[in-house]
Formats: sequence, structure tokens, C-alpha cells
Amino acid sequence: MIFIAVYRSNLLMIMASFSGKENSELEQLYLELAAEYDLSETTYTFGGHTFRFLSVLDSYALLDRISPEEFIKDEQMPYWAEIWPSSVALASFLADELQLEGLRVIEIGAGVGMASVVAAREGASVLATDYSLEALRFARYNGMKNGVNLAYERLDWRMVQCSEQFDLLLAADVLYERVNLLPIVTAIDKLLKPGGAAYIADPRRRMAEQFLELAAENNFSITSFPGKYSSGTMPVTVNIYQMKRA
Repeated sequence: MIFIAVYRSNLLMIMASFSGKENSELEQLYLELAAEYDLSETTYTFGGHTFRFLSVLDSYALLDRISPEEFIKDEQMPYWAEIWPSSVALASFLADELQLEGLRVIEIGAGVGMASVVAAREGASVLATDYSLEALRFARYNGMKNGVNLAYERLDWRMVQCSEQFDLLLAADVLYERVNLLPIVTAIDKLLKPGGAAYIADPRRRMAEQFLELAAENNFSITSFPGKYSSGTMPVTVNIYQMKRA
């Protein structure tokens, strides 16, 4: 079950929760983020554990930060700044359905790091990756805030430089542009150990059908698990696709 309470972060309230030298790095990172962004902190419960995640209050406000030159180069939108329904559904699935103790896990397109943090709490050794260095700052904060150990690395799924292979690969809401579909399949193939599995959460976008066809053409078998995000007045149905090499 997921309990959600969303509120605009109050700087004094958050700072009051920091105490001791061990939290000085966390406090400093919060102050840096608060100076650059309007922040939102959200509370969730997964697998009987309570988590708090920091994100950007209004991701659309970040559009003004993208110069035309940067957009032409990468066409990168600030999708990382929000907590999407697929991230919540994937985090819930990880806590309720999988045994992660001792597994080596990578998340691609991690954003603010929700799935990575939950996987680490469940006993996995996790590498959280994103193309956006801004996203990795939030993922780092959320890892520290929730008391888990995460490693962080910038990763471009169009040209994967990471040589390590992993037991599990996680991704939430990454199937939004056709140009990304084959690079993501290729990245999964490169990053998974033999016998490993990827779990891709998607809110039933039409693009996902094309992705699954590409995955099948590249020798992956697919199993679909239904999920749901129930916050607000309009529940969102999320499919979680397990990919394994056929």
C-alpha cells in the first residue's frame, strides 16, 4: 500500500530535521538544491518502510533553463525532475514482488532515484544512473535522506560506456520517444548478466508496443505484470515488463 502526502518544502522545517555531523553533507546538499529549485518533498510507504523523496515542485519551470543550443544537441527535456506514476508502481513492485537481497542492480533514467532507493533498502547493491547530472544530485540526496548506500554515474543509453553487467536492470517511464527505443534495448542487452532480467515500467504508452516488438526481435522474452498508481482522482494503469534473454 502507498500513502502519499505532498507539500511544498519549508526550508526551516527541513533544516530542523538535520542533526549531527553525519548529516552535514545532507544538509549542505539540501541547501544547494533549495537555492536553485522550488522543491517538493513527498512521503511514500513501500513494503512496510516509509520513504521521503525530494523532487522539483514544477518541472515546467525548468524549461527556461534549456538553451536552444542544448536542446538541438540532445533534445533533453527535464522529465527527471518529477516523480512519475511508473516510478511509484515500479518501486511498489520491487518491494512487494521481488527478492533483491544480494543482487547487483542498475537503474537507467533514474531521475530522482525512487526505484534505486527502494531496491537498496530491499538489500540490493545499486548503481543509479541518468543522463542528467542534475537528476543525479537529487538521487544522491534521496539516497542519503533514506539511509541507503547508492552509487551514482552518468549514463547515456545511446552509447553505454559501463563495462559492468548486472543481475537486474530497472527503468521507469523511459519509452516516450521512438528514437530511444532501440538504444534502450541495446543498452539492456549490454548491461544484463547472462540470466539477468530487466523490469521496465510504462503507463501503457503506444510506444511501448513498438519497444516490445524490438525487444522480441533482439531475442528477449517478455512477461507483463499489471500495476497501478492510485493517487489523485484519476488512477493510472502501469504495466511492468520483465525482459529476459530468450
